[in-house]
Amino acid sequence: ATEKKSQEENKKAPIHVCEYKQRQRTNDQRQEGIIRLAVDEASDRIISFDDQIRGKVEFKQSLLGDFAIARSVDDPLYHFAVVVDDADMNITHVLRGEDHISNTPKQILIYEALGLNIPVFAHLPLMLAPDRSKLSKRHGDTSALAYKKDYLSEAMINFLGCLSHTFSKEIISKEEMIQEFELSKVHKSGAIFDIKKLNWINSQYIKSLSASKLISLTAEEIPEKAIPLITERLEKLTDINNYDYFWKNPDYNKDLLKWKKATLEESLSALKEVKDILEKIEFIRENLQKTLDGLGEKLKDRGLAYWPLRMALTGREKSPDPIDIALVLGKQKTLERIINAFK
Repeated sequence: ATEKKSQEENKKAPIHVCEYKQRQRTNDQRQEGIIRLAVDEASDRIISFDDQIRGKVEFKQSLLGDFAIARSVDDPLYHFAVVVDDADMNITHVLRGEDHISNTPKQILIYEALGLNIPVFAHLPLMLAPDRSKLSKRHGDTSALAYKKDYLSEAMINFLGCLSHTFSKEIISKEEMIQEFELSKVHKSGAIFDIKKLNWINSQYIKSLSASKLISLTAEEIPEKAIPLITERLEKLTDINNYDYFWKNPDYNKDLLKWKKATLEESLSALKEVKDILEKIEFIRENLQKTLDGLGEKLKDRGLAYWPLRMALTGREKSPDPIDIALVLGKQKTLERIINAFK
């Protein structure tokens, strides 16, 4: 505390010079004291390294102090442990976050003290929140498991790989990224975790899924004819729940059948006309289109023909074209849902 106060008063860098540097310790003190690396604070040496992303980085040795490397002989601290571990595994390149840049000169001194080869360093930009602050739990759950239910692994790899590196295309496979990756092309500035971009990338991968793969991922009994209608609208896998009317009867407030420009009675009357016509015609796209468009002209309101049918079939205000939905459901189920709307 006295050392720190003196440094603050004299406007010097806050470093610690071990008090035992110039005098001997007793055996008891050797057993109890923290182990530090003796650094020559009087040296004018500049410790430098060529960062593969940021270029030449320099630190004054005199500003490092005698930093701790172990609590005891049996309890090494981070700086010492990481150097020994990397050397033991023959690590040649150390890629890590830019928040480790200030650790590098200390670790270089440890490499030198142990007579080890110094690896190549590259410090990656940190992932940032949309407000450019460091991404943290206050920005929501950002663990891998939290994203697993919504995002395909291929999409997440694509998204993360492109955060700080420019590739030849936005939708790119892991294998293609490996082929194109160059440390020299990694951006220096922090990468924004843009959830909208992640959703878009995920939607592109979802569109390419086979019917069997989508069904296995969602564990839903999706009619095969509905899959193209669903996948072109999905951003996240859990969005599939917005389209459950394709495989189960919708549950909704009957007041939603009311078209905004008509009364509930008028809306139900229009729906009954649709039902009466559908019962008599061949159930094909051309006939359905003529039925609804013709009714819209008769009522002088296209929405009055389409809206009640949309709600009867889906129970949702937003959905694919009611004609597409009816063709997936088939004539029998379509009529059953229209009849249920009147109950």
